[in-house]
Amino acid sequence: MTPQLDVLSIVVSDMAASVTFYRRLGLVFPDGAETAPHTEAPLGGGLRLALDTEEVIASFAPGWQPPTGHGRTGIAFRCADPAEVDKLWAELVAEGYHGELAPWDAVWGQRYATLADPDGQGIDLYAPLPTE
Repeated sequence: MTPQLDVLSIVVSDMAASVTFYRRLGLVFPDGAETAPHTEAPLGGGLRLALDTEEVIASFAPGWQPPTGHGRTGIAFRCADPAEVDKLWAELVAEGYHGELAPWDAVWGQRYATLADPDGQGIDLYAPLPTE
């Protein structure tokens, strides 16, 4: 069998805050996920996003420490159109999430914005710009 990408996993410090954030972006977690040490949301095509608490990771990786600073993983959510990028970014920032980059028109033809999840993971919102 050829290996297949099956799960993307994020280590979180506060499961309830992370589940709330990702639900705002449209992901569906099971009831009670806020208090679970591990939870998953389907992403389509059989792919899943898993959230694991820091305690779960430390339980099987002695000496593990939460990373500091910005990570090297990018997670991007496609929006219906540029207006949705602006609206969703503004709503999430108004709800207290940190806006890293306000919406802007990227040279590669997308409306783009970046904010941080509750653990500082960069989350991009984007939509194709209309072509003339």
